[in-house]
Amino acid sequence: MRFKDRIVIVSGAGCVGPGWGNGRATAVAFAAEGAVVLGLDRDAASMAETAAHIAAAGGRFHPMVCDVTDSAAVMAMAGKARARFGRIDVLVNNVGGSARGGPEEMSEAVWDAQIDLNLKSVFLMCKHVLPVMVEQGGGAIVNLASTSAIRWTGAAQVAYAASKAAVIQFGRVVAVEYAARGVRVNTVVPGQLHTPMVEARLAGQRTGGDVGALVAQRLARIPIGFAGDGRDTAAAVLFLASDEARFITGTELVVDGGMSLRCG
Repeated sequence: MRFKDRIVIVSGAGCVGPGWGNGRATAVAFAAEGAVVLGLDRDAASMAETAAHIAAAGGRFHPMVCDVTDSAAVMAMAGKARARFGRIDVLVNNVGGSARGGPEEMSEAVWDAQIDLNLKSVFLMCKHVLPVMVEQGGGAIVNLASTSAIRWTGAAQVAYAASKAAVIQFGRVVAVEYAARGVRVNTVVPGQLHTPMVEARLAGQRTGGDVGALVAQRLARIPIGFAGDGRDTAAAVLFLASDEARFITGTELVVDGGMSLRCG
């Protein structure tokens, strides 16, 4: 019960299908450890399974529809959270997604959308939640990046890689700026996990819908020999948000089975 009665916001708390996406697994894990979880997603229906998992375990979950790329929506969400719960102890910025392509083939519109989804969302959530944390004397923020931010991972996705790399540096800068005000900021860097998005979207993009072929490609890159899922990401997030990590800020925790250490 590391988070008993703490108020935790998890963006992207829904999922594109059954199984353990990063947001769903993180929301469920926080609730299991006693937190009051405010789950955000653009699609209310996508949070139904998250809510069911938490309810079955007797946890507390409050879903809220929120587009985290919209400043007004995020500001309203933060205001409602503060009014209802009185504080915000933990913020998890989980929203993100990739689009294929390098600079030549990627349209400007896709580039802009990727920057908004992966980077602007983190900026806006921090912009509107940090004042609450500062006023109450502290808090913990965990941002999610990707191994695409630090390595070539097998597909040209320049906007995703660039925006997720920016998330890492964003976290470092904010961590130093807010350290004296009691706010810790860290980043989890997941690798090629087997999440519902692999089957729902990535397989169609990269192997013509052949999920087995995509899973085999991804597994071949992982030295540890098996694919993790959103629960592995969640474990890392909970550690960095917990009091056990009280002396850790401005750093990254890579969760990829050793993939990013591989050469060639």
